[in-house]
Amino acid sequence: MNDSTEKKSWWQRLSGGLRRSSASLGGALADLVTKRRLDAAMIDELEETLIRADLGVSAATRIAAAVGEGRYDKAISAEEVKAVLAAEVERTLAAVAQPLAIDAAKKPFVILVVGVNGSGKTTTIGKLAAKLRAEGRSIVLAAGDTFRAAAIEQLKIWGQRVGATVVAREQGADSAGLVFDAVATAKAGNADVLLIDTAGRLQNRSELMSELEKVVRVIRKADPGAPHAVLLVLDATVGQNALSQVEVFQKTAGVTGLVMTKLDGTARGGILVAIAEKFGLPVHFIGVGESVDDLEPFAAKDFARALVGVE
Repeated sequence: MNDSTEKKSWWQRLSGGLRRSSASLGGALADLVTKRRLDAAMIDELEETLIRADLGVSAATRIAAAVGEGRYDKAISAEEVKAVLAAEVERTLAAVAQPLAIDAAKKPFVILVVGVNGSGKTTTIGKLAAKLRAEGRSIVLAAGDTFRAAAIEQLKIWGQRVGATVVAREQGADSAGLVFDAVATAKAGNADVLLIDTAGRLQNRSELMSELEKVVRVIRKADPGAPHAVLLVLDATVGQNALSQVEVFQKTAGVTGLVMTKLDGTARGGILVAIAEKFGLPVHFIGVGESVDDLEPFAAKDFARALVGVE
């Protein structure tokens, strides 16, 4: 498959995946601008529409003001509003659209993956492992979510599928001890990348968060420079709740980048704009489905156009 075909099919999956978000936003915009001239009242309504679409107050205010610029008292179509909207959303997201850079000088390059239960952490690790293997890198997977037998099994299956070594123990084993062993295994095997799964923690359960802090301490003990990347996997369907997840995990584990999954299951894709605006953390990947190809590097322009519904 050549690059342009691949790009097109990803665009189709992305715009299809974000259809609920764009339909909800596009419908509201069309209602707003029908047969009206652009005035202060319309800007206010546009701002409210964007807030309801989960873009966050600060981004909504800025984007609505940008739409109004130079257009007062002129008739404006929904398509024009969408075009300006897509350009402004892209501008907000361009600063955070950064690929996950793996430093080959750090062997193994240790990636800690965190997030609440159900966010798609283990699946994301599998998909990421598949991508890294396709680039010719050797991978070790650590089944650090020792609370859930299903997560351990899932990671073993991904390991077999992509040809990665899996370090796992039985359910209920000490996750910090397992992670320590995984770093040793990755070093001994001269692996390029170690991907560590962790138990899904609700950000309001302090005992689980202190367990995560312990895992981070143990990784540092095993390799003083690690973890080299801490990826927070966010489920787009939780909407505004994602903001508090970023805050707590950043404090606990020192998040360095984000992966947003399940964008195909929600009308709340705009939450990514609010997160970018508030935290400025790199967004490395987004997911719009279950298959291995449905996790792709985050591209601001594509996402902005799909979110707003611009073909």
